[in-house]
Order: sequence, then C-alpha cells, then structure tokens
Amino acid sequence: MEIGFSPVIILIFCLAFFVDLAIGDPPSLPHPVRIIGKGISGMERLLKRSSAPKEQERLAGFMLALVITLTTFLCALLIEKWILFALKGLFRVFGIAFLVYLTATTLATKELLNSSLLVVQAVEEGHMERAREHLSMIVGRDVDALDRDGILRAAIETVSENFSDGVIAPMFFFVLGGMPLALAYKAVNTLDSMVGYKNETYRHLGWASARLDDLCNYVPARLSAILIALAAGIYFRSRQRIGASFKTLYHEGRHHTSPNSGYPEAAIAGALKVRLGGPSTYNGVLVKKPYIGSGGETDYLKAALDAITIVRYGSFGGFFISLIVLCVWWVL
Repeated sequence: MEIGFSPVIILIFCLAFFVDLAIGDPPSLPHPVRIIGKGISGMERLLKRSSAPKEQERLAGFMLALVITLTTFLCALLIEKWILFALKGLFRVFGIAFLVYLTATTLATKELLNSSLLVVQAVEEGHMERAREHLSMIVGRDVDALDRDGILRAAIETVSENFSDGVIAPMFFFVLGGMPLALAYKAVNTLDSMVGYKNETYRHLGWASARLDDLCNYVPARLSAILIALAAGIYFRSRQRIGASFKTLYHEGRHHTSPNSGYPEAAIAGALKVRLGGPSTYNGVLVKKPYIGSGGETDYLKAALDAITIVRYGSFGGFFISLIVLCVWWVL
C-alpha cells in the first residue's frame, strides 16, 4: 500500500490538526523550525562572502534554498518511512504519535488566532501600548506610530495573510506529499522569513528563497482567499458578503507588493467592508503600498474580531476539504 494513500496518513492529518488547535507551539517542546533555522544560519555563514559579485551571491542563495529544502524533505521522509515500515507494536504507536506532532508543527492555526486576538483584546481594553507590543510580534512593520484603527487594520491584514502560509499551505502540501512535503514547505517559509529580504544584506543571497516561497504560496494564497469568502458568507449568513468578497478579490487581489498576500487580504477586506493596505514604514523606511477595499465599515474593532472568526471558520473548511481529498485519493 502506498504511504500517500494509507489510512494511517489520514489519521495523522486529523490528529495533527486538533493537536495544533489544542496546544499550538509550546516553547518548552522541541520544534523543527528551530532546527531548520539553525541550519539556515550555519549555511549562511558558510556561503556568504563579503564583496562577492551579484551572480556568485545568487548562486550561493540558490544552493542555500536547495540544500535546506531538500535536506528537510529527505530527513522527514526517512523518519516517516522508518516509523511506518520498520517499527512494530508499541514502538510504532509512539512513532505515529511523533509523526502527528511533526505534522502539527507545520500548522499554526492556534498561534495565528491567539496572537491576533491578543492585539484586538488589548485595543478593546484601551491598552494601546500593549496592543502595539503584541502586534510587533506578528508583523514586520513599525508599530510605534500606529493609532487605534491602524493597529486593528494591521491585525486584520496579518491574520488574513498568515492564514495562507500558516494554515492552508501546510494542508495543501500535506495533501500532495504528506508530512515530508508539508515540513519541506515549512523550511521554505522559514528561509523566506530569515533571508528573503530586499535589503543590501539579502537582496541577492535571499533572492532564490523569496522566489521559491512565492512559487510555493501561489496556489494556497488563492485557495485561502476563496475559503475566506465562503467562510464570511457562512459567518454572516449573507450571500452579499460572499459576492463583495469575491468582487474585491477579483479587482484588487493583485494590488499588493507581494504576488500572493493581496489575495486573502482582498477577500477579507471585501467581506468586512474595510479598507486595508496603504503606506507603511519598515525600519524607518516608508513603503508605499496600494489600498485594498472600499472602507465602508468604520468599526474596525468589530471587523477585527469578525476577521479572526472568519479565519477560524476557514481553517475548519480547509481541514474538511483536505480530509475529503485525502479520503478520495485513498479510495482511488
């Protein structure tokens, strides 16, 4: 029986989703991303050369992305094969539990929802400094000058964007290739977060990692946008909200500096009738980004709470769709 179609793999996926919802990413437990991050830092020190020509830096960046991603995939595949085919009895049960944990680490549903909720709750209680502190943990922009609505808009943006790479993309790659491919995607995501910057340090060294991340998120970002639109319709019990979400998605999904992030952001902006995006500062540098959405809704506090609930609905929607696809592949 092929491992990709095994009922054990389906069970691992189901358990991993609920384990992530239950415990998230406890700092006391070992996490594969920390190991991947150390590998990236070590290879970066090995490959980076001062005053290296552009072509040499890009080649080094390509090698960095290739080695980290392939190593992660192959190690995860070997672990999975060993547990499912070599272990017996109680050892196999503990091994499968370990595979459940590894799969759960590729998901970030609880962390995404909770981190966004902390920001919104702090605003609701009138603690703007605490809200900015929580927000700074989940966004890359400067938060010190953001007012109440600016903080809430940023929370809505990040919960919609990270819904794609933190929830739907890992599910998408699990459906395609099980835990090894989902973990390889996590490696790509980590590469982008560590070296995929357009600054002087990483403009060339991180180019391959950034492009690979864009490629991997192309389909999941668009699936995330569709799930947001449908989840909003269910949450509001309104076909008009679905229509508004799809309309904004279609017309403004491309209005973003990222080739992917604009799609879930546009979907949620249309569903909530808010205006997102616009100029932001990063490390003191103003970055001009287009606005997304009409901005008809003025209560950004309610909109932010609604956004978190919509993403929660969308997460369950993504889970059930993934489960159906896995079951169909097993039957076929």
